[in-house]
Amino acid sequence: MNPATALATVLVDELLRCGMTDAVLAPGSRSAPLALALHAADQAGRVRLHVRIDERSASFLGLGLAKRSGRPVALVCTSGTASANFHPAVIEAHESGVPLIVLTADRPPELRQTGANQTIDQVKLYGTAARWSTEIGVPENRPGMVAYWRSLVSRAWGLAQAPVPGPVHLNAAFREPLIPDGDETWCEPLDGDATGAWTKVRAATPGSVLHVPPTRRGVLVVGDGAVNVKRYVAAASMAGWPVLAEPNGNARYGDHALSSHHFLLGLPEFVEPHRPEVVVTLGKPGLSRPLLSLLRRAEEHIVLAPDLAHWPDPVRSATQVAQDVEIPVVSGDDAWLKSWRAADQAATAAVDAVLDAVPEVSEPRLARDLVSALPGGSLLFTAASMPIRDLDQVMRPRRGIRIMANRGASGIDGLVSSAMGAALAHSGRSYALLGDLAFLHDQNGLILGPEDRRPDLAIVVVNNQGGGIFSLLPQAALPGPFERVFGTPQQVDLEAVAAAHRIPYRRLDAAADLPKVIAGEGLRIVEARTDRDANAVLHAEMRKAAHRAVRELLSAH
Repeated sequence: MNPATALATVLVDELLRCGMTDAVLAPGSRSAPLALALHAADQAGRVRLHVRIDERSASFLGLGLAKRSGRPVALVCTSGTASANFHPAVIEAHESGVPLIVLTADRPPELRQTGANQTIDQVKLYGTAARWSTEIGVPENRPGMVAYWRSLVSRAWGLAQAPVPGPVHLNAAFREPLIPDGDETWCEPLDGDATGAWTKVRAATPGSVLHVPPTRRGVLVVGDGAVNVKRYVAAASMAGWPVLAEPNGNARYGDHALSSHHFLLGLPEFVEPHRPEVVVTLGKPGLSRPLLSLLRRAEEHIVLAPDLAHWPDPVRSATQVAQDVEIPVVSGDDAWLKSWRAADQAATAAVDAVLDAVPEVSEPRLARDLVSALPGGSLLFTAASMPIRDLDQVMRPRRGIRIMANRGASGIDGLVSSAMGAALAHSGRSYALLGDLAFLHDQNGLILGPEDRRPDLAIVVVNNQGGGIFSLLPQAALPGPFERVFGTPQQVDLEAVAAAHRIPYRRLDAAADLPKVIAGEGLRIVEARTDRDANAVLHAEMRKAAHRAVRELLSAH
């Protein structure tokens, strides 16, 4: 099956699974895959297809259908000015709150701005009149496309209705061939969810609560930006679920919180017998690839989203999205939780042994010990790259601190200033854990006017003289260009930087000296020098030790 046919087949099928009953088509060449998929669905009695030769008339026909039925109607046209002729109806739908799914066919990127026939700029063509607008991207014959396409349609269907009904725009780029080629094979099944939409969006109505099916084999995942954390952690505990919390989710506390889920979920021997029946996600997870793999394999993945116009679903696995979720209390055998906790304890002990065996300063041990050493009521602001990942892998559960990071876009910029701003707003002691490049990227954040307030903030800088995270990525296998274009070595004297800004400076030379070195008040800088190559070796040793310990535990049972 060619990619154009596969994409169109899935888009139409998912719209039907979401509940679409009517579609309006204006004919054209580039939209042929969608036209043929709609015609097939019409012949099978799955949809009422309406065809009009003029796009303006077609779009207003769809507007009338949707306005009277209250259900989204799909509008389909070819590329070029055909899509522009939908614009008046899209504006009317926006102003009057009518749900429409506008599907515009488009040329692939290589034909745009080249003078190719019937090609205009269709990206976000309808501007602010569309509730949501996205480029689907040229379809490719590779695994993962079906989940992407179906979750995209489910999101569009939900956004067309909630929180305020209106039009959404999906721009679909098709490469030739545009008609079926007689080959029905594809790299993965094109099928959707037999029970309906790929992702079911619970309507935002007062008192609307999604009740999770009672099960002991559940998992609560907490990522960045999570809300109502205490409520859901308590509910998960009552249900006997383990809590897999990223540090900045601020839910890694209590008996159900795990420390080493990153290592556990990277071990197939553990993952297979510990596949949850349901996963509930708060916030936006994204620090650990093994954790994302767990979400991808979940039988039921429920996403709690306070704003139904946006919800995090990085691996396109969400089956339901709701603003309020009820996790029921389940009594009975607690073997599920005990098994997770026993494996976590074994992995954590193994990782601790590796870290404690090295008296010199290491990045993961610094992260672990810093969290343990912070006084109650402290704030810890971390860089969004390696420091937050070190915390994710080695931070032990504890109460009484708040961890923050700029993980919205996960950028390197402005972290010194962000940490200062957070410290100025915080009522207790404040600390920051930054890499050298993140620190240097925002040196200007250290410039304070003589009459400006100075935060009580200890900035701990891990100085490995470059981009440490790249030593843990595949780029490290390229010894020729690696150091210059990925390692990006620097030789800035951080003590001189501190002196230039008249900020107190201390250096951490031994891991055991951390509590003494970070002590003090006011704005101050602590430098911890490490080696990138040694750090990569240490991370490999941590993973091996954790996996060895868990394998031994599993074999003993």
